[in-house]
Amino acid sequence: MLEKRNPAKKPKTPARKRVRKPAPLHGLSASEVTAGTSPPEIDALSEAVRESGGGVVGAYRDPVGGHWQLMASLPIEKVEPTPFQRDLSDTHVKRLGEVVGRMGRFLDPIIAVRTTEGTFWTPNGNHRLAAMKLLGARSILAVVVPELSVAYQILAMNTEKGHNLREKALEVMRMARSLAELAPRAESDYAFEFEEPAYLTLGLAYEMRGRFSGGAYHPVLRRVEAFLDLPLSEALETRGHRAEKLIELDDKAAEAVSALKERGLTSPYLKAFVVARLNPLRFRRGAAMDAEEALDAMIMAAERFDAGKIKITDLASTPPGPPEEPG
Repeated sequence: MLEKRNPAKKPKTPARKRVRKPAPLHGLSASEVTAGTSPPEIDALSEAVRESGGGVVGAYRDPVGGHWQLMASLPIEKVEPTPFQRDLSDTHVKRLGEVVGRMGRFLDPIIAVRTTEGTFWTPNGNHRLAAMKLLGARSILAVVVPELSVAYQILAMNTEKGHNLREKALEVMRMARSLAELAPRAESDYAFEFEEPAYLTLGLAYEMRGRFSGGAYHPVLRRVEAFLDLPLSEALETRGHRAEKLIELDDKAAEAVSALKERGLTSPYLKAFVVARLNPLRFRRGAAMDAEEALDAMIMAAERFDAGKIKITDLASTPPGPPEEPG
């Protein structure tokens, strides 16, 4: 049977797709990248590469910012990772080595900066470097940047293997300690390098407790942490106190989790559930308190936590957070 049409009802006009305008052109043209005379610091860097036993493929300007840098081959024994970056993944190194060996080509140059000792750091390329060493390579191709500060922008440019929260937090903490000695400015001056102030507090907590459940506390810390306008050395002391409170809170949250398990409530998200219940910001918009106040409030809430009042429906109605980490 045919459906009767309502003559008063007009058919809907299909929504037009919004066409994104291309970004305005900027940066250098292809010919400009290799044009011009390199500055003295690039000439000095070229000479340093040759003195180290390496070879300069050429000098060029970055097509986005116009910064001068080198493409060079470096003796592999003269290259090492920055001392503050995450640990290697043996699985990833083995996989990279197999691919490079099978292809017989190294097509992804690392990034390198020259240190004051005459060696080279790679802030982005540690796994590729290890894979080449695994293959017995004698040299490695690198984009050599004259500014040592680039070595501290590792989180922004690391693309070869995604960081998890623990790796990010530990790297940021290691960078902060290194910068506190190298260029002891205010913590807030390194907002780009550190990305999030919460990483600094979490990094110290991870150092205190290797299997710390940082993912459960990260959402709270992101809302209450801010970069400190203190010299890095003083800021690290402040964050050390916060990390100690975070560990104290984690101990009390673990007691609450154990109490829930004794009542027969089981879930890989129990820690996240408990922390969510302790969160003093869950009914507030905006931060409304600083990190110290939030941690103190959560510790007090953990001391008052009553597992007997928790129902299975409470667990079911709470959005799952990160699963509980072992340890």
